[in-house]
Parts: sequence; C-alpha cells; structure tokens
Amino acid sequence: MIRTRNRRRRGEALLLLLEFQRLDHDAEGACASAAVKLLTPSLDSASVPAWETGMTKYSSILGTVGHTPVVRINRLAPAHVNLYVKIEAFNPLGSVKDRLALGVIEAAERSGALKPGQTVIEATSGNTGIGLAMVCAAKGYPLVVTMADSFSVERRKLMRFLGAKVVLTPAALRATGMLDMAIALAEKNGWFLTRQFENEANADFHSKTTAQEILADFAGERLDYWVTGYGTGGTLKGVARVLKAERPETRVVVCEPADAALLASGEIQQRKPDGSPAAGHPAWKPHPMQGWTPDFIAKLTGDAVALGLTDQLLSIAGPDALRYSRALAQQEGIFVGITAGATFAGALKIAETAPAGTTLLAMLPDTGERYLSTPLFADVPAEMTEEEQAILASVTP
Repeated sequence: MIRTRNRRRRGEALLLLLEFQRLDHDAEGACASAAVKLLTPSLDSASVPAWETGMTKYSSILGTVGHTPVVRINRLAPAHVNLYVKIEAFNPLGSVKDRLALGVIEAAERSGALKPGQTVIEATSGNTGIGLAMVCAAKGYPLVVTMADSFSVERRKLMRFLGAKVVLTPAALRATGMLDMAIALAEKNGWFLTRQFENEANADFHSKTTAQEILADFAGERLDYWVTGYGTGGTLKGVARVLKAERPETRVVVCEPADAALLASGEIQQRKPDGSPAAGHPAWKPHPMQGWTPDFIAKLTGDAVALGLTDQLLSIAGPDALRYSRALAQQEGIFVGITAGATFAGALKIAETAPAGTTLLAMLPDTGERYLSTPLFADVPAEMTEEEQAILASVTP
C-alpha cells in the first residue's frame, strides 16, 4: 500500500511540475523544488505524516501535521447533494496554519535562510503564531509574534504558553500595523521573518500535503466544488493549482467577508517590490472572521486570482458565519471556528442550486476553542440556565 501511495505521489508531482510550467509560474526554481519535494520522501521522520508511513508512532509532534479527515455532512446538507468538510482542527495545534508553519520553517532550514538558534518572527492573527510556536518549540528556535490587540485573548495566551513572546499592536493600525512592526523588529534584530503572506513555501506545502490528501480522498469519485476562504492565500493557491491540473472539472469557490469583500471590489492592492502590502486595502472594514481577509490582499491570494485558479467568489455575512459555526457543533458534532462557519455557509449557498448528485468539499480552518472570548460564545452562559436548574431540582429535595 505504501509503495502504491509513493507511486501515486510521484505521478502527481510530475503532473504538478508540468502544470506549473504551463502557467508560467513566476519562480521556476521554486516550482521544480516543490515537485522534487513530492518526488523525494523526506529523510526527517518527524516531518513524514502517518499516511505516508502507515504508522502512528512519531519521533516528533511535527510528524502529526496534516492528513486531516474529510467528513460527510448528514443533517445540515441538502438531501440532493454530497457535502463534505475537511476539518483542519485535527492538526496538532488545531488549525490549517500548522501546515504553513512547518512548511515555511523547514524550507528556510533547507535554504539556509534560517540559522540554528536564530529568532523567528511573524505577524499573525493567532493561528499562524500558534503553529509557529509549536514548530519553534519542537525545533529549538525562539519565537516573537506581533498581533493586533483586537484578536481573541486565548490566542495570545496559547502562544505564550508554548514559549513565544507576543508583542501587541493597536487595533487601529490593523493588520498592516502588526506586519510593519514585525518587519521593523526583524530588521533591527537580525531575526528571521517568515513572510507568510508572500512566502512560496506556504503554498508549496499545501500543494504537497493538503492537495494530495484531497486527491486521494476523492480518487475515482466526483468532486464538483472545492470551497475555501483566504487569509494568506497559501491554502487557496497551493490547493487550487493542483486541482486545476489533476481535477480540472472541480470548480474552486472562494469566500470572503461581506464587510471586507476585497476581491469582489476589483480594486488593486498596492504592493512593495517584495510583494508585501504598501498600504491597507480601501475596501476593508472590520469583520468577525479572524484569520480571513486582513486589511490587504496577500501576494499569494493575488497570485491565485491572477493565474485564473478561482472560478467563483462569494461574500459571506458575519451573522451567517456565526450561525453555521454553531449549527455545525449542535447538529453535526463538529466543533470549529467562525471562519469555518463562513466557509460552510458558502458551501450551502452553492449546494442549494447545485444539480442532484453534486459533490462539494468545504475547508474548515480551525477549532472553536480559538473563539471562547468572541461573539461566537456570547450567548453561551457559564452558570446554569433555568432549564438546567429545573433538571437539577427534579431530583433534589
């Protein structure tokens, strides 16, 4: 079975390399490197996932990143479609950004850009920082993250618990403010900035892992729609380019907040020569979907759009994101966050008018535990409700 999987991965790598060349990707060396990573199994067992080795015993927590489950939706899905979700909360630190964190650090180690013991720094809404804190703890790198103080308190506590230093920036400065702070600190101190929003290693790791998992899970079956959101754009670009090569019939649907519909606005993102944002995007407004759509269009997201990797764009209202996050928990037993609720809302929009027998897959980026101090849990009491008190009273003298 392992030999079969390896043969399939080699074939996928060759097709992926050909597709990259056809799309005239802007970094041919990086394309070849990404394909070579698929062709050549890692010698570091800590980075080899369970599905590659057939084992569940690991030399490091890093070996558990990826191979998240695809789960059928049974109660919330329209009866005429097959609706599945890929639950990234099953990553070791609870989000899809664990993949990004491992990918960018290991790529930097291979290139020599990251030196042994060097401090790593990144600007984050939380999940990337948490993933980086795990990777840096396992590999022995100090980590500093910058984060706007509007993001949930539990995120900064988790990063600090994992040993990272968290530098808060004023919410009024938005995502560009925390990014500017990370750049300034990196330049002043000689720290390694991971550049999650522009780093091709982010998208490459998704091409190597997330995309391959989806291909394997739907091999020989229909996959009519793949539905995702975007933050850095790593998942979007990395998966979509593989689907376009391997499953061209699959439509890529991108969701974004209705209050920050940056892609739908059609307005161009101003960039510096390195691809980082030169200014905030004029269409951005505050929204509840932490991790989605910072106040700029990341370069990787812009790449995906420019390369024609997206087929449909949906705007998702904040209340719908909250509602479907709660619905997934209470009607499917799937505990995920606000961005997952938003992606699921987008998938339901597509499902409503899709032909009978349509198969859809929605990405659910993180766990609901990231949102305990947010509006998602505003109506969840800590004390007993009247109904619960009545239950207690029914057996209490």
